[in-house]
Amino acid sequence: MSGHSKWATTKHKKAVIDAKRGKLFAKLIKNIEVAARTGGGDPAGNPTLFDAIQKAKKSSVPNDNIDRAVKRGSGQEAGGADYQSITYEGYGPGGVAVLVECLTDNRNRAASDVRVAFTRNGGQMADPGSVAYIFSRKGVVVVPKDGTDEDSVMEAVLDAGGEEVNDLGESFEVLSEATDLVPVRTSLQQAGIDYDSADVVWWPSTQIEVDVEGARKILRLIDALEDSDDVQNVFANFDASDEVMAQLDDE
Repeated sequence: MSGHSKWATTKHKKAVIDAKRGKLFAKLIKNIEVAARTGGGDPAGNPTLFDAIQKAKKSSVPNDNIDRAVKRGSGQEAGGADYQSITYEGYGPGGVAVLVECLTDNRNRAASDVRVAFTRNGGQMADPGSVAYIFSRKGVVVVPKDGTDEDSVMEAVLDAGGEEVNDLGESFEVLSEATDLVPVRTSLQQAGIDYDSADVVWWPSTQIEVDVEGARKILRLIDALEDSDDVQNVFANFDASDEVMAQLDDE
């Protein structure tokens, strides 16, 4: 998963400053709205909302936009859409397993977008359950390296449920069980360690090693899927070496 993690981290940084900023903002806002609708509009009592707001702020989403999303989601302001959560499964080039999380107010549009992205980029959709068994829910907290080190991060999260700390180059990735995400994030805060994001993700139990061409193909598919406004997250069980990722970064 290291290749995918490094790619996601790099892509996140680029997304904040490139032409897709508006699309990224829209997805972060949608996350906030759904979190507020599900667990209420008070971040102090709604950890999912707290993390959604934190992620949006780290990505430079204006505070006004965040506040309005909370109000729409919690019913204080009209105009919130009735988003449904749907997960699609499929295979990418080279047999890579792919899970696609959508938040949509139009199931037919979402399904169509996902199907088109798969078929145009060397993949295919699969029946429910076909690839989901390869993944399990995990908590992932991304910690920037600014002024901290791996030992300090591990020390802060160990008693809270942190399972491992991975070095992603410019940041650390803290893995935990999904149920330990909030304690791990809280422990980092209490230790004075800043973090970029805290998310529950689908984490693969097995991985497929890809070369440069294989990585290029699967990343093209993931880009196409993420281009849909209905797609929130894409998870895949490919792994790419540092050398492969470096070659792709240079392109």
